[in-house]
Amino acid sequence: MNHALTPRDEGHNLPALAAHPLIRLDAYVAEDGSTVVNGHLLEMAGMRQPNEAILDAIAMFARTLRAPVAATVIDRTVQQVARLRVYPDGSSRTIADEEDLPPGRERTAAEEEAFPPLARVERILQHAQREELHAAFVLASALREHLTLRRGAEDELSLEARAIEAYLAYLRGDYMLSTVLALTVARIRCRTDLPRAAPEVARATAAWQRLLDEGQVATRGTELLHMWERLSAADLLVEPSHQALAQAVRSRLARGGRSVPTSVSTSAPALTAGHGPVAPEDKPLKPARRGLRRFTRRPGRPAGS
Repeated sequence: MNHALTPRDEGHNLPALAAHPLIRLDAYVAEDGSTVVNGHLLEMAGMRQPNEAILDAIAMFARTLRAPVAATVIDRTVQQVARLRVYPDGSSRTIADEEDLPPGRERTAAEEEAFPPLARVERILQHAQREELHAAFVLASALREHLTLRRGAEDELSLEARAIEAYLAYLRGDYMLSTVLALTVARIRCRTDLPRAAPEVARATAAWQRLLDEGQVATRGTELLHMWERLSAADLLVEPSHQALAQAVRSRLARGGRSVPTSVSTSAPALTAGHGPVAPEDKPLKPARRGLRRFTRRPGRPAGS
């Protein structure tokens, strides 16, 4: 699986002092407790809890700006998204979704200018080049989660982040997760931009070929075959390597004893591979309630006090 990217690092790490509108920071806690703030993996010394590390890091921004800071925290350990206000004195509170900064293109542009997604991609690739695959994967997951939350799963940047995450999962040997992530990208491409779908279906197929669980091989392979047949029906299956991958899917499914259709028309139900929920594999996040204790600090007191 190859994924060519040429990002650039703009060197931004802090929002401008007079940033307007107020920039929302982001944090992410992976299921294993790995913690990311604004695209940087935090060092978790000793028994330090992720919520404490996040509040310390965001409070540093608030002190630098000499103003309250907004933050969105995706915490996969509890499947929750929390909205925070953190103040220069180190105090913090959680708020309800309706109290959060109003959305809009202007705010999204301001946030991404201060913390460019491509600079984060560069950092991810640097970790991968050093074979620090766990760090690279966690950073990619954080980027994909926040871009999806902010822009939606079908956004171009969100798709790129998911494709990078799929590639890193492949490098780590997690072929099931890589297949799931890559299939989601391919599914979206098949629905929204079919002429660009073939490379994404190819990446999903490369991960699928490594699967050993026959149930998953059959289920995921059937969806892949539908995608390849759709591309063929649209005269978009032109690369010999892609034709070979499509035949490899058909052959493996046939060897497994499943009935493989000889063709798929553009009106066949099989083409609903790109319909339904955009990314059904994404675990839904629960909005945190106002006053969530683990992200609430009193002035001058550490988290957990």
